[in-house]
Amino acid sequence: MSGDERWKGYRGPAREALIRFGVGVWEDVWLRSRKGEFRGLVLPRNETADDRHVVLKLETGYNVGIAADSILDVVSKGRREAHYHIPEREFPTDPDKPRVTLLGTGGTIASRLDYRTGAVIPAFSPGELYGSVPELADICNLRTEKLYAVFSENMGPEQWIGLATAVAREIESGVDGIVIGHGTDTMHHTAAVLSFMVQDPPVPIVMVGSQRSSDRPSSDAALNLIHAALTAARSDIAEVLVCMFGPTSDRYGLLHRGTRVRKMHSSSRSTFRTIGDIPVALVSREEGVRPLRRDYRKRRKDRRVRLDAVFDDRVGIVYYYPGMKPDVVDALVERGYRGIVIAGTGLGHVNKPLYPALRRAVDAGVHVFMTVQTLWGYVQMYVYDTGRDLMDLGVVPAANMLPEVAYMKLGWVLGHTHDRDEVRRLMRTPVANEVTPREPPDGYLVLQGGLPEVERFLKKHRM
Repeated sequence: MSGDERWKGYRGPAREALIRFGVGVWEDVWLRSRKGEFRGLVLPRNETADDRHVVLKLETGYNVGIAADSILDVVSKGRREAHYHIPEREFPTDPDKPRVTLLGTGGTIASRLDYRTGAVIPAFSPGELYGSVPELADICNLRTEKLYAVFSENMGPEQWIGLATAVAREIESGVDGIVIGHGTDTMHHTAAVLSFMVQDPPVPIVMVGSQRSSDRPSSDAALNLIHAALTAARSDIAEVLVCMFGPTSDRYGLLHRGTRVRKMHSSSRSTFRTIGDIPVALVSREEGVRPLRRDYRKRRKDRRVRLDAVFDDRVGIVYYYPGMKPDVVDALVERGYRGIVIAGTGLGHVNKPLYPALRRAVDAGVHVFMTVQTLWGYVQMYVYDTGRDLMDLGVVPAANMLPEVAYMKLGWVLGHTHDRDEVRRLMRTPVANEVTPREPPDGYLVLQGGLPEVERFLKKHRM
C-alpha cells in the first residue's frame, strides 16, 4: 500500500500521529490517549474532514474521533480492510401477497457508509433491500424505482411534481400501496405538498426515512421500512402518511398525517410529531396497523386518483422576529415573489414598522397569509388591535395551518390562480386536514423534564 493510501484522507497533526506510531487506515489498533483507552479500526477520512483527529470504528459499531495531540500510544493488532458490502439476494415473489412500489428520492432508509469518501451509499434494488431487510418478503411483493438521488434539502418543485406524477402512475397501474424513501430533514414538506398534489388516493402513500444510517447499531432504518411496508400493503388508511419511530424504544412506529406532521428534533429517532392533533395510527410487526382515530380516508378498490401537480415557487416564508425591518418584505416583492407566509408571534402578530411594507406587498398583488410560530394553536387576529390592523392591510389568517404547510399550499394554490378572492377561498378550504376545526385536549402535550410529576411519570413507565 502506498503512503497516500496508508494514511488516506489524513493531513496535518492527525497524519503525523499515525506516522509516529507506525499505523495506517484499516488497521485494528489499541489506542491510549489522555481521554482513555480505545480498541477499533482506523478509518479513512474524507477530503473535507479536519486534520486534528484520528477516527476509529469501535466494536460497538460507533465511530469516535480522538484528538491527535492527546494520543499517548498506538499498537496495531493487524489489518482488516472493511468494504461493508450489502448482500444482494433475489427477492421472492408470492402471488398471494400485496404489491407495493418503493419510490426512492434519496435519504438513508437502507444504506451503508462508504468510509473512503464519507458518503452514504443507499441499498435500493429489491435484492439489496431483501439482503438488508429480509422481513420485507413476508409482507409484500416489492418493486423499486429510483426517481432521484438527492439530499432532502435539494427537493423542490421539479421533484415534487415528478414524485406526485409517479405516485399517480403507480396507483393507476394497480399497486396495493406506495412507500416513498425520503430524507428526514424536509420529509414533512414533501408530505404536505403530496397531500395537495395527489388527492383522494385509493391506497396508502407512506413516506419513510431514517435518522441513523444502517451501519449504526442504533439505526432506525430497517424497522421504519418494515413498518412502512406493512402500512402500504395491509392498512386501510388511504392517505399521505409519514411513518417513523414512535417512542425511543423499538416497540412501534407512528403514522402521521402528511399535513399535520413536523420534524421536531435534529437527531432523535423519535423526531416526527403530529402537531395540534394526534397521530393517525400505531404500527408494529406484532399488531400491524392500529388506528388511533377513525376519521381517516379508507382504502378503495378502484384506481381513481386526482393528480393536481402544480406549484408556483414564487412563495416565501418570513419568520417574524422583534425589530424586523420592512426591507425584508420589500425585498421579496421587488424580487417578484407572489406569495408570502408569515410565521407571526402569539396569535399572529408583527410589529408596526412592517405595516407599510405589507400594504405595499398587498397593493402589488402579493398574497400574504399569517400563521403562528408557536406551531400549536390558531391564528386569532380579531383579539388585539394588531391583528385587526393587519387584516385591514390585507393579511389573511391561515387558521392552524403549520407555516411549512401553508407555504406548500400557497405555492400549490398559486399554481392554479392569482385571483385574490379565489386564492383566499382555496387557502381557507381544507383539502387534506391541513386545517382542523378544533385542537383536541391531547393535541398539545409537552412534558417538561425535571418536574416532580414528570419524573414520576417517566420512572413509572421506565422512559
